[in-house]
Amino acid sequence: MTQVTALIVAAGSGTRMGGETPKQYRPLAGKALLAHACEALLSHPRITAVRVVIGGGQEELARKALGSLDVGELIIGGRERADSVRAGLAAIDDGIVLVHDAARPFCPPEVVDRLLDALESADGAVPVLAVADTLAKGDRELRGTVNRNQMLRVQTPQAFHIEDLRFAYDEAGSGAPTDESSVMQHAGLKVVTVAGDEDLHKLTTARDWERAEMMLQARMISRSGTGFDVHAFDGPGPVIMGGITIDHPQGLAGHSDADVVLHAITDALLGAAALGDIGQHFPPSDPQWKGAASDRFLIHAADLIRAKGGIIDHVDCTVICEAPKVGPHRAAIQARVAEILGLAIERVSIKATTTEQLGFTGRREGIAAQAIATVRLPD
Repeated sequence: MTQVTALIVAAGSGTRMGGETPKQYRPLAGKALLAHACEALLSHPRITAVRVVIGGGQEELARKALGSLDVGELIIGGRERADSVRAGLAAIDDGIVLVHDAARPFCPPEVVDRLLDALESADGAVPVLAVADTLAKGDRELRGTVNRNQMLRVQTPQAFHIEDLRFAYDEAGSGAPTDESSVMQHAGLKVVTVAGDEDLHKLTTARDWERAEMMLQARMISRSGTGFDVHAFDGPGPVIMGGITIDHPQGLAGHSDADVVLHAITDALLGAAALGDIGQHFPPSDPQWKGAASDRFLIHAADLIRAKGGIIDHVDCTVICEAPKVGPHRAAIQARVAEILGLAIERVSIKATTTEQLGFTGRREGIAAQAIATVRLPD
């Protein structure tokens, strides 16, 4: 079986998008742009390996963006794109290479299939789209039009037999063009075209980013999860509720800080993403969680959802107790939960009720909380 390596070039500075962080490491719907590009190719059954070329000094950004994705050792590129591709080719085995831009996060699997099939009778293959708009020469004044029937929009990934692309770069020397298909053509090698896809649009401007966000959101489905927690009063106060310390004669018993609000919301988030429950992630039998602040649990649940490309839309929690009174602390709890989750405060709801002196909460034996969370996750 021929080795097929996807080589993702992510060594650029990404300055045209604005901001201090190169665009390939910026979050798109909760996940780095580079991670989206890698996942699209890692999931293809005909691709046997994915490798990433980054710029010098970008190692920490890349590791954080890629997380646990299986991309092997990071490859350090050069100043120009041609230098980065050369570095990538030197670090991979023979076979077929798909050279792809990190700034193209969506790669339909059918495009990869068309490229690989085309290589059976060509040295290289590229995805292209027809030009729909009229093309003209000039700047502030039109100076004639160009026959658009002879024009194509060239995309990536571009597919080549690795030995052919290495030969082409050797022939080009230091003045290699920025596009791999051009390097191949200059070396006299045959490059054919296959049908591209609008989803392969390169993200260059802020408007491109907005369109990509909308595309991802359109592919998401809304899910809800519920959580419930209860803790008995035991020992002296205070009570920790929603990350806020509340004066009370009695405290709550629990292996951690017994924060019923954060525990209930954590379980609701985990449930919405079908990720189990708080006890699976933070077992009370593990001594490291004894007395732990529960914001760690909530942050963990939120990070898991965002790692799956999810978006937390809203959380709502109802506290059930006779005392302490929640009302005077409601705004502070709401603000703290929003801060922990990185949400706008209006996307967090905190309510309270009693059981009219019925049951264990009515007898002031403890506090309960129930929560619901709404998230969006990729379909």
